[in-house]
Amino acid sequence: MNDLLPWILLCFWLFGFWFLWRVPVPGGRAESGSRDRPLSVIIPARNEEDNLGRLLGSLDRQSPAPLEVIVVDDHSGDGTAETARRHGGRVLRSADLPPGWAGKPWACLQGAREARGDLLLFLDADTFLENQGLEKIRTSLPQGGGVVTVQPYHRMERAWERLSAVFNIVVLGGSNAFTPLGNRIEPAGAFGPCLLCPREAYFAVGGHERARGKILESLDLGKAFLEAGYRVLCYGGKGVLSFRMYGDGFRAMVEGFSKGFGIGAGAVSRTVLVMIVCWVFGSVSLTRHLVQSAVLGDGGQLFVWAGLYVFYGVQFHWMLYRIGSFGRWPAALFPVPVLFFVLVFLLSLFKTAFRKKARWKGRTVSTRRGGGDAP
Repeated sequence: MNDLLPWILLCFWLFGFWFLWRVPVPGGRAESGSRDRPLSVIIPARNEEDNLGRLLGSLDRQSPAPLEVIVVDDHSGDGTAETARRHGGRVLRSADLPPGWAGKPWACLQGAREARGDLLLFLDADTFLENQGLEKIRTSLPQGGGVVTVQPYHRMERAWERLSAVFNIVVLGGSNAFTPLGNRIEPAGAFGPCLLCPREAYFAVGGHERARGKILESLDLGKAFLEAGYRVLCYGGKGVLSFRMYGDGFRAMVEGFSKGFGIGAGAVSRTVLVMIVCWVFGSVSLTRHLVQSAVLGDGGQLFVWAGLYVFYGVQFHWMLYRIGSFGRWPAALFPVPVLFFVLVFLLSLFKTAFRKKARWKGRTVSTRRGGGDAP
């Protein structure tokens, strides 16, 4: 078995090329005349004073400009509303959260009801548009009605933020949208930070009410579009849309990833999920054998495992440079972000399966199937 193990782990390494083969970005051609359709931007925001200015400033620089920018203030305890008004946003004070609803779906639905545009663009408050980013997203809308959804390019400033490397890979890989088959197979759903759709399509599928109590509302909303026969086109955000996740601290990053990652795993197709699990296992296993062979002084085994380590490291770099500003160390020292991923994923499973709740944005949210606020 030991002679076969390096070959097995090499096969697991190849799985990484399947689930993250190509990461296209929006832009190129306008398929549906969407450039001339009025567009409303809807931003759900709870305690986002530090992020909103950057997003709203980037929207000011877009051409053509959106018809309106609606910031739905979800009972923030900071200067979210004042920041939005200062940058020209229209502030909508969220009504009290109804029973069974999570905060973000409820805020998005209220914003959609107030919007006047033919197109609705939902953006998370921690995102920001690059030059001509809005135009590129808008002109990627599929002909005949459908959805464009973008996972932003992850920009980081501190070393600990780069521990999120594997989470970023798994989010894109688990979407089933970036395999060699591309748009020939349906994605698992939509990405939460950015979703563009026609107004009529949004309300035809039930809007965010379809995901009223869900922490990962974008998965259910994307499935609703697919079930109704609409195309869902998934993109990466490099050069178009970026974000800085959890810039307010390491603890916020752990809370953010652990609040729903276990639930998200259940939405991934079985085939892709098995590939991701094997790929992660391969990186852990080869590291363990590399250390063991070094301790034992086994030169032959050390050569084999060091070679596999280089293979995985190069692949990590190939993946990460397309999806975020990770730099070199997460790829060179990939066992570190892999270990972080495993530990936080286990925490997420614990919250999902046993505690049935998680803490986020000052609220305790339920991780049960029905979702909503936890008691």
